Amino acid sequence: APWLVPLNWWWVLAAFLVFITPPGRMGIAVLCARMLLSRLRPGTYRRGGGEHLRVWLAERLADASGAENLAGAPWLVYYARALGNDVGRGVDLHSAPPVTGMLTLGHRSSVEPEVDLSGHWIDGDLFHVGTVTIGDDATVGARTTLLPGAVVGKNADIAPGSGVVGKVKNGQYWKGSPAVKSGKARHPWPDHRPPPAPWWVAVYGVTSVLLGALPLLALGAGLAVVGWAVRDAGTLRAAIGPALLWVPVATLVAVAVYAAVTVIGVRLLSLGLREGYHPVRSRVGWQLWATERLMDAARTYLFPIYASLLTPGWLRLLGATIGKGTEISTALLIPKFTVVEDGAFLADDTMVGSYELGGGWIHVGPATIGKRAFLGNSGITQPGRRVPDDGLVAVLSATPHKAKRGSSWLGSPPIRLRRKPTAADALRTFHPSPTLKAMRGTVETCRLIPVMVTFGIGVAVLGALQAAAGAWGWGGAALSGGVVLLIAGGAAGAIAVVAKWVVVGRIRAVEHPLWSSFVWRNEVSDTFVETVAAPWFARAASGTPVMNLWLRGLGARIGRGVWCETYWLPEADLVTLAKGSTVNRGCVVQTHLFHDRIMRMDTVVLEEGATLGTHCVALPAARLGAGATVGPASLVMRGDEVPPNTRWQGNPIAPWVVSRKQRRGAKSDSAAPAGGAAA
Repeated sequence: APWLVPLNWWWVLAAFLVFITPPGRMGIAVLCARMLLSRLRPGTYRRGGGEHLRVWLAERLADASGAENLAGAPWLVYYARALGNDVGRGVDLHSAPPVTGMLTLGHRSSVEPEVDLSGHWIDGDLFHVGTVTIGDDATVGARTTLLPGAVVGKNADIAPGSGVVGKVKNGQYWKGSPAVKSGKARHPWPDHRPPPAPWWVAVYGVTSVLLGALPLLALGAGLAVVGWAVRDAGTLRAAIGPALLWVPVATLVAVAVYAAVTVIGVRLLSLGLREGYHPVRSRVGWQLWATERLMDAARTYLFPIYASLLTPGWLRLLGATIGKGTEISTALLIPKFTVVEDGAFLADDTMVGSYELGGGWIHVGPATIGKRAFLGNSGITQPGRRVPDDGLVAVLSATPHKAKRGSSWLGSPPIRLRRKPTAADALRTFHPSPTLKAMRGTVETCRLIPVMVTFGIGVAVLGALQAAAGAWGWGGAALSGGVVLLIAGGAAGAIAVVAKWVVVGRIRAVEHPLWSSFVWRNEVSDTFVETVAAPWFARAASGTPVMNLWLRGLGARIGRGVWCETYWLPEADLVTLAKGSTVNRGCVVQTHLFHDRIMRMDTVVLEEGATLGTHCVALPAARLGAGATVGPASLVMRGDEVPPNTRWQGNPIAPWVVSRKQRRGAKSDSAAPAGGAAA
């Protein structure tokens, strides 16, 4: 087209190397972090002060660069060292390292996926940052949170989903939040370490580049459709109409390409997989890592497929064994080793059968969700475990080794929970009519609309940059890119707000069965948040006053001076964050529960100056009193009322008492109160 401004291919290559390849993205993050945090020391600082904001900015830049999306690749070890962290030899690092450079990883230690190693959190008006130390040959399980000052001793093991708030002695096994001793570390993997196999380092590295390029492949296919549509346009203005007209088709093409590549990749990677222990640096180890990376990315790029009627079929297509009448949300799993039996329910962000690390080995085995069983939000079912038939594993909880049929479990470590199932209309819960299925399918088809919107915003951004290049050259386009992206972010946030009010309106504290119009429409509204607002606006704006304005637009009651570092407020109308309150990163202000396939909603309130620590979940009807603190990795139960000016931590929460020994250790480290134990 004559209106297109040509760009030298050398610039395209340079941009690919800097912004797409792992070394380039890591280089950006490292350069920014080193410039911002070179003089940062462990300690307690003012919330919103210079030290806090520099850490916040370094993390936002690392997120934007995509450097932390390389979990498990050998690049991550080099990235950690470049940030200033002390990383030993033979380390298996499958989680993002801290930008502060305050992490020490001993020789041959293992860190499983989604472990929080950042070593900082906000506590009221204070920002705590400190060191995190993991000793030689130690293992830290998936989704564990390590507080500032945490020390995991040599040969120690930490169970998945734990919260480490103090020092774990050498050779011990700890679990739960707060993590407590559960005996000696009995390493189940082979006694000897596998051979180094250095050639697999290169295989992992190349694979990480290819995985990072998959979204670009799908995007390129969609843009090719738009390019074909505007091929005869004489001017940029003339191209706007055809481009907008073909955006829906281009979106469907991009989604189809990404879905097809994911299915082909996961299926090919499942060939020759078998349960048991395998070297991390081996064919099977590489297959498991790559499979989980593909499955994790699919939850983002193919979000409308999840928590829908299509989800069971999609997971079957990927190789999982899925029964009839199942309801599955954004579950992360290894398809070949996952069994979900008839009538089971998997809530948001569940982890089923994820691989385990230790001693240079990777372990995988079958994980089963029994008939009519329920696995709650962020629940974990490890390899070899089973959620029993008619059983329940609650929010942020771990599945026990053995459990009887119909039993319910809560917390980490899991404890038996007395629960009486709620009687409900079976036609609206487990056995819907064909008419209801057709109605739900129709509404869920509308979840493609927000994906088309976000694709359209991307096309508009490219068009704006093309116009800038035509007027001022590509140098001018580069300089104006920030303004263009700010406008795009504002538009994305506004669209999500408008969609919420149009699709669901004001949300009230009531109950709805699974098979009801409100539940389906609420998922459509959530898709606007996750696919439109999140990538263009919400992730970058977390912790800013602009985020507070946006949450108010969604219906939340947000006071002055609130620090909110999450957009996971599923029903914002039911959330109150009073003046000066704090919601740390990774938190879910969970205003609904879904067990027995009934959506029960209620309010969640943080009174003035209250704090919800990192990776916490507050369940419906929870209230934190003025000045109260709930520490990291905690679960605030349904109906809990935390008294004002008290401190609580744990899963579920209990009074948080810092021992004298831990207090002395915290002072010697010049860090925040970094340890605690539930009384």
